Amino acid sequence: MTQGDAIRPFRVEVPEADLEDLRYRLSRTRWPDELPGVGWSYGVPLGYLRDLAEYWRTAYDWRACEARLNAYPQFTTTIDGANIHFYHLRSPQPDAMPLLLMHGWPGSVVEFLEVMGPLADPVAYGGQEKDAFHVVVPSMPGFGFSGPTTETGWHAWRIAEAYPLLMARLGYDRYGAHGTDWGSRIVRDMGFTDPEHIVALHTTLLRSLPTTEELDTLTDDERDRLGDFARFGNELNGYMKVQGTRPQTLAYALTDSPVGQLAWIVEKFKDWADAPNVPEDAVERDLILTNVMLYWLTGTANSSSRIYYEHAHWSGNDLPDPRLNWNTPRPSTVPTGVAVFPHELFRSVRRFCERSDNIVRWTDYDRGGHFSGLEVPDLLLEDLRDFFRMFR
Repeated sequence: MTQGDAIRPFRVEVPEADLEDLRYRLSRTRWPDELPGVGWSYGVPLGYLRDLAEYWRTAYDWRACEARLNAYPQFTTTIDGANIHFYHLRSPQPDAMPLLLMHGWPGSVVEFLEVMGPLADPVAYGGQEKDAFHVVVPSMPGFGFSGPTTETGWHAWRIAEAYPLLMARLGYDRYGAHGTDWGSRIVRDMGFTDPEHIVALHTTLLRSLPTTEELDTLTDDERDRLGDFARFGNELNGYMKVQGTRPQTLAYALTDSPVGQLAWIVEKFKDWADAPNVPEDAVERDLILTNVMLYWLTGTANSSSRIYYEHAHWSGNDLPDPRLNWNTPRPSTVPTGVAVFPHELFRSVRRFCERSDNIVRWTDYDRGGHFSGLEVPDLLLEDLRDFFRMFR
């Protein structure tokens, strides 16, 4: 291993001055007005956000959450010029299967805090040693402690080229991968960037749309699922438009105002999670705030949002094959497992996905949403174990 390939131990150690600055900024928030009786329809309600911000300022215990983040071994390394932060939990079972877990936006490694331990050491959590994994959880380039990135071009395909280098650097030549949000796109791309080493993929978000001719054949359930796509396109994708076109302009507000950063993220925990009233219906308040803290403390609102810009402006002309597209994906032969949660951002339709993906396991659940690792860690853990048993 060369000096450039070095793996460096890492601990989260936030200066107290940064926490004092956060509390000061929260105390000086300039609040906007609000129309009466509009609830969440115009965005995050004023009363809800004021209460959450006050809890953040006066009651949230960062040091306790920091200790939890430091409970597992973490490291950094440099890949393709970028600093990559990652967790690496070697299982007590020496023949455990290596498993790469990937988050997206507006998530972070916090999404997997509930499942990392049980995956690596199932016996300690009442499971079976045959289900053990060596667990690798990177922060995406530009996100959290992997950020900010310092050059253009960090789109999903480039990340899908970087992560195999990380797994090789850790000594793994055969591994599985799981992804949600952008992670779902990246694990699929890794089936093309590293087909010799990746044995199976698992995701909670797989997209393939029907042809015009197929619209008349839809079942009621399929129409309901495709309605998720329509709602996303009509109502929920404003963040994508802004981050995909003018991320720098948005970044001034999110980097300067903790309440701005909080609102930008917490809205997604309401819209995308199994949260009928408030985000805390789905995810514990402290976990939401810890996820937000990884954006605030590292100043990565800008660099994390740039993946949308890079994706929107990447032609794929530098690849030997045509660009992999969400709507017309290139067929993948990698064995794929899909866990579909009812409040996911948009739910997949199996028969359309089977045109482009080698689906060997498909499970529909009756609870959970986009942040499955935080909302329903028991179901995600069960699905990962059941799926990867086929490939050990």
